[in-house]
Amino acid sequence: MVYTLDNIYEKSLVNKWPVHSGSCAGLLHGKKMTTRKQLQGEIAELLLSQKLAVLASQTPEGSSYSSLIAFAATDDLQKIMLATPRATRKFTNIRHNPKVSLLIDNRSNKEQDFHDAKAVTVMGIVDEINLDPSHNDLASLYLQKHPYLDDFLHSPSTVFLLISVYRYYLVSRFQEVMELHIRDENDLSAL
Repeated sequence: MVYTLDNIYEKSLVNKWPVHSGSCAGLLHGKKMTTRKQLQGEIAELLLSQKLAVLASQTPEGSSYSSLIAFAATDDLQKIMLATPRATRKFTNIRHNPKVSLLIDNRSNKEQDFHDAKAVTVMGIVDEINLDPSHNDLASLYLQKHPYLDDFLHSPSTVFLLISVYRYYLVSRFQEVMELHIRDENDLSAL
């Protein structure tokens, strides 16, 4: 079951556990309430601790396509940066349909993962951004996390991409799902 602020109210769970106004809080580990701030902290910790993600895009024919990719995220969790060669299937897919998802997890391929592993799915819209002075802060953030990709990032054949995030799903213990809304996916024109 995915718990969001809306279905907590719908199921009258708000009478049993306090929900702070304006949060996308939910239940974690039974009856313990997780606030929006706690959820943001857990997501940020996972994003900071991992260097690679699985990018899911859609082919023009409608099939899913997954790629391993380096990423970096802004502190406010609203943006995620990626870089890829222009002559790739993933970039062709993104140009066809800019809606993508990322899967970022901390598994270690050990039995303990069934109790301790966390994964976050990121939903967002991709835009190509130029590496001009107005985007130096984003490129710097990306290169702080991946300094060994400096030449790659500045190659004429590389495209720098920005995902405007609208939702995160954090899964722990393979069944506890928390949802964090960053913005409405239909209202991304203000970005």
